Amino acid sequence: MKMHVVPIRLALCFLALAVGSSTAAFAHCDTLDGPVVTAARAALAAGDPKPVLIWVSAKDEAEVRAAFEKTLAVRKLGDAARDLADRYFFETVVRIHRAGEGEPYTGLKPAGIDLGPAIPAADQALQSGSVDPLVKLLTDAVGRGVREQFGVANARKQFDKQDVDAGRKYVAAYVAFMHYVERIYQATAVPAHEHGHAAEHAH
Repeated sequence: MKMHVVPIRLALCFLALAVGSSTAAFAHCDTLDGPVVTAARAALAAGDPKPVLIWVSAKDEAEVRAAFEKTLAVRKLGDAARDLADRYFFETVVRIHRAGEGEPYTGLKPAGIDLGPAIPAADQALQSGSVDPLVKLLTDAVGRGVREQFGVANARKQFDKQDVDAGRKYVAAYVAFMHYVERIYQATAVPAHEHGHAAEHAH
């Protein structure tokens, strides 16, 4: 994994949380081919924990370093021991990383999970140096969502004032539309909070 890919993946984890659709992004942080485990693999291959230390806070660094040293020692005992040790290290790092996000650790997820279009597009934007395709993807998605929500509410607003059930359907569509628009605006207008360990390093 190229190191410049790290910030956008982390940002997407938090953006997904902000708009209330975190499943894919959080799963990505937990997968065997996700950025945290990828960094852990790179650390083991290099014999240097630094590639994975960026994914945990400074206060948790000692625990990760200790797990790293144990893993290196056990890996020397054979292939089976190597696989078990690597799994232990991956689980340790992901668990600590999740705790830093304020989220529970629910186990490692398999590689190849469908992440949807946004995260791959964000990675590609950084790799290519062009954000235009990503902006278009997100703009089109927001436009479709707003138009769909608007269409339902707009179609229901001309109801018979004597028909309470029809009025309630309009209100339900109205509320859904307003909440949808508000969530999108808040996600774009409010800066994402920095991850705990990133904020520590900034001081």
